[in-house]
Amino acid sequence: AMERMAELLATLHSHTGPRFGKVAVVDNGGSSYGDSCEQRITEGALRAVAEAAAREPRAAAARRELEEEIHALAAEVRPRDRHTLVHGELGADHVLLTPDGHPALIDIEGLMYFDVEHEHVFLRLRFGPHYDALRATGLDEARLRLYRLAMHIGLVSGPLTLIEGDFPHPGRMREIAEHNLHQALSLLKSAS
Repeated sequence: AMERMAELLATLHSHTGPRFGKVAVVDNGGSSYGDSCEQRITEGALRAVAEAAAREPRAAAARRELEEEIHALAAEVRPRDRHTLVHGELGADHVLLTPDGHPALIDIEGLMYFDVEHEHVFLRLRFGPHYDALRATGLDEARLRLYRLAMHIGLVSGPLTLIEGDFPHPGRMREIAEHNLHQALSLLKSAS
């Protein structure tokens, strides 16, 4: 099943678009906000740092260092004019198997043209030890580093924001935030 999933991903990622953004917008001649994928990710990561810092003392203590690292990682990313078709939130829960064992993607309303590295950072998180079967060659390491830190800090701020309301399972959200804060802070230590 994982080999077939890797083949499906290769097919998906072989399609490109003229600009980044949601397929429905781009294919109808529109464009997304921003000049590049990495700009969108960088801006989102900086917002997530501010949100996390407002809710978590350890994030507040590391805010400046996190922001500096995000800027440093973004500066390493070279311009790119290729935008790959990606699912955007692909995990095992977004794949069904047909009766003959072929994977079929579901929840595809978020399909977008973006950097394939964004998809691979998410795939690594969602598929964990099974990710190696999905790993692709030729990925841009600078983009992977930026997108990985951005994802982890977003998974701190998002859950902490959710539990400020009446979210039904705050303990699980706190666990997600705690794990991802640890991951984000460890990325700072490994960059030093």
